[in-house]
Amino acid sequence: MRMLKRGKTYDEVYDSFTWNIPQRYNIANDVCDQWADDPGRIALIYEDGDKLVHTYTFADVRKYANQFANMLLECGLQRGDRVTLFLAQDPECAIAHVGCFKAGMVSSPTSVLFGPDAIVYRLNDSGAKVLVTDAANYPKVAEVRAQCPKLEHVFVIDGEPEGTSNFWTAIKDADDTFTNVDTAADDVAWISYTSGTTGMPKGSVQPHRMLLGHMPSLEFIYDFFPDDDDVFWSPADWAWMAGLADILLPAWFHGCAVVATAMKGFEPEEAYRVLDQHNVTRALLTPTMLKLMRQVPDALEHYDLKLRAALSGGEAVGKELLEWADRELHIKINEAFGQTECNVILGNNGNVFPIKPGSIGRPTPGTICAIVDDGGNELPPGEEGHIACKRPHPVMLLEYLNQPQATKEKFIGDWLITGDTGHMDEDGYFWFHGRADDVITSSGYRIGPGEIEDALLKHDAVQMVAVIGVPDPVRTEVVKAFVIPVAGVTPSEDLVDELRDSVRNRLAKHEVPRMIEFVESLPMTTTGKIMRRKLREREKQK
Repeated sequence: MRMLKRGKTYDEVYDSFTWNIPQRYNIANDVCDQWADDPGRIALIYEDGDKLVHTYTFADVRKYANQFANMLLECGLQRGDRVTLFLAQDPECAIAHVGCFKAGMVSSPTSVLFGPDAIVYRLNDSGAKVLVTDAANYPKVAEVRAQCPKLEHVFVIDGEPEGTSNFWTAIKDADDTFTNVDTAADDVAWISYTSGTTGMPKGSVQPHRMLLGHMPSLEFIYDFFPDDDDVFWSPADWAWMAGLADILLPAWFHGCAVVATAMKGFEPEEAYRVLDQHNVTRALLTPTMLKLMRQVPDALEHYDLKLRAALSGGEAVGKELLEWADRELHIKINEAFGQTECNVILGNNGNVFPIKPGSIGRPTPGTICAIVDDGGNELPPGEEGHIACKRPHPVMLLEYLNQPQATKEKFIGDWLITGDTGHMDEDGYFWFHGRADDVITSSGYRIGPGEIEDALLKHDAVQMVAVIGVPDPVRTEVVKAFVIPVAGVTPSEDLVDELRDSVRNRLAKHEVPRMIEFVESLPMTTTGKIMRRKLREREKQK
């Protein structure tokens, strides 16, 4: 049953919604058990590395999650203990999350892209007693295991290296019935680590209620799902909020099937094949992914898509992508905005109100957002400030793990400060300017990289671009652009001049990049976000 009433206008949808969060709530009841008595209801369609398809019903997920929960208890774990899931889009990852929720234990998703240093930090900061991984990634764990005194058990899903147990062997003889722990809505469900734009990553402590906090926003952005035949997919890894909280858990909340793949990296033609072969109706695709898909020639002559809605975010979608998706894919790309600590608080639904290209949308139902200054005062339309969300809101973190000062600094009064800057226009649409730590300070100007990147992307020779501030003794910083040219384009001084003109003709003089470097690739997260921080670090090392 939807949390949100379908409506024809934004005001109708927004004004008709009110929160009703119970005091006691366990995610596992909603994402698994309520659907598991239907023996044929598909939960997961998993494509392995050989593209062989394995199907799991909700009854399967309940059985294996119950066995995993019982096995953890047999290992001596107790309610509140932490379990690190060092996995990609593996069925065992989803099963283990549900098993942890059932037992009142705390899962901690961790990307397989991380190296040993990142792993040991997260294991020790969270105090994880159990880690689940695969054979390919276990060597990274083995390298640091001696440095993790609280780690007691390691389970490997596809093998049994020395010092580990096989996941499936370990749960095989465990009881497949389990009574879910009666958790409070505010009890901890999982811990997600932020990207650590400043200092070491922070563990964002996520309560069970956080899933309920997501649902009206995602129902809105995915155009009032569910429909009976809905199938969800995103290349975004479940180690990140985009994959876990914007795809897997909300789809299962409504009993919808989720497609998972062992795809290594993003391949645009493969994306079309997955969307077609598995009849995907709702997808999360970042702007970078969409740009790459747009370049596949005659894709829709070979693939039959059933998409009804797509969520995008992490960077600006832009007018060209919106028009392409409308024209070629026959869907609205609904941009969303949020962060690990307070997810999907702004968004679009192009079937309810007009999308303004470049805008990150309007507050989702149940959410109060504003642009505020350093004192927490709301700013009028057009003025730049912090993008902020008012508490209480069930989608908000409980705290940063082991960091009370950082938790305190996350708020100004009742406003959660996202760390992003922007403005709101006269119509209530929000516009992203940049991460607070991405803002470039040059000759007294504060410059957001997003506008410059958008101006450069309008040039036919540019495939992808990232803009940062580079330290300068006179101007504090100067603007530098890293440009991936379109295939077949040869970098030249003439092209540099053209790109500068492209910005100069659209933006202010002080926003024109003084430095332009042509590159073959840009550092990116698994969810397709450009990591400007990495570019800044490279420049400082130079």
